[in-house]
Amino acid sequence: MNSEAPRLTLPPLKLGKLTVDTPVVLAPMAGVTNKAFRRLCSEYGGGLYVTEMVTARALVERKPESMRIIEHDPDEKIRSIQIYGVDAVNVGKAVRMVVEEDRADHIDLNFGCPAPKVTRRGGGAALPWKTDLFTAIVQTAVKEASRNDIPLTIKMRKGIDDDHITFLESAKIARDAGVAAIALHGRTAAQHYSGKADWDSIAQLRELIPDVPILGNGDIFSAEDAVRMVEQTGVDGVVIGRGCQGRPWLFGDLQNAFEGSPERILPTLTEVSDMIYRHAELLVETFGDETRGLREIRKHVAWYFKGYPVGGELRAKMAQVPDLATFRELLAQLDHTIGYPGAAVEGSRGRAGSPKQPHLPDGWLDSRILGDAERLGLVEAELDISGG
Repeated sequence: MNSEAPRLTLPPLKLGKLTVDTPVVLAPMAGVTNKAFRRLCSEYGGGLYVTEMVTARALVERKPESMRIIEHDPDEKIRSIQIYGVDAVNVGKAVRMVVEEDRADHIDLNFGCPAPKVTRRGGGAALPWKTDLFTAIVQTAVKEASRNDIPLTIKMRKGIDDDHITFLESAKIARDAGVAAIALHGRTAAQHYSGKADWDSIAQLRELIPDVPILGNGDIFSAEDAVRMVEQTGVDGVVIGRGCQGRPWLFGDLQNAFEGSPERILPTLTEVSDMIYRHAELLVETFGDETRGLREIRKHVAWYFKGYPVGGELRAKMAQVPDLATFRELLAQLDHTIGYPGAAVEGSRGRAGSPKQPHLPDGWLDSRILGDAERLGLVEAELDISGG
């Protein structure tokens, strides 16, 4: 327990008819926020746990991987999915399908992905630059979601780069369309995850749009970071991405912080070992395949043991683990007398990288309105996006 931890009592997050008692959202992360990880995080604390991003076109075509991505456990209190699309017709069809077939209680639209394979086709963080396209997609999605009173939200970045900022204009469009909340990552697409998130832009958005819940995202790696963001920006809740990689217990810390409790989870190496093994078991259950489940856990090894004294050779073996029995044997070799290492475990996680010139369709920045040639290019845009 840390008696010096900041205290802040934050009310539940209201998204249309839904109430999220702990105003924390798990950001969609490809290959990470599957059923297994969502369940593990929810065992530590409350919040809104969103699926991996899925493309509208793949949903409409009922691609098996896409249908798997939007599956939820029966005990998930709020079934939340995130859809990526670059065409209002496909997005509308996807939202209608989800609503009519009762596959979600909340739908989020992705306008924040900075990945080159997404932005080079005009999607993700590049899309809000085209105001007519952005408006059409959001209006259509809200209309379709409202058929069954499903709250629809958006997640976006500040803009493409410092010379092409879009978030304030996009927020007004989204508010007027009737979105239930707006989440802002305080970086541009060009920044990717480099540098420092601009929390001032989040505060600016909060001031501009006082009548819609605003969620802040970027550089939240601890409950203390979350408290500071709320205090500095006035947001209604926070979105957690890289900060929870290998740290599902962070949601317990966040719940405690927003309930005004100073208690924090400080796991020993034994407890982390138990967590990652539990994660592996859930992955096997999720995919119904031990080989696939263990292949999925490999990427998490470095995240879970960040800051803990685990030898390179043992880490390497765990990163190639073939089955649960072998994984248990390797975890038994850890020094289980080691407690919580403190600062070594905390701080930034994931690859920050460096600023990069965004990959965009030719002539994308020449106009805020979508041209005919660009419209044709969008037809194929969703086909290259993996993960469904």
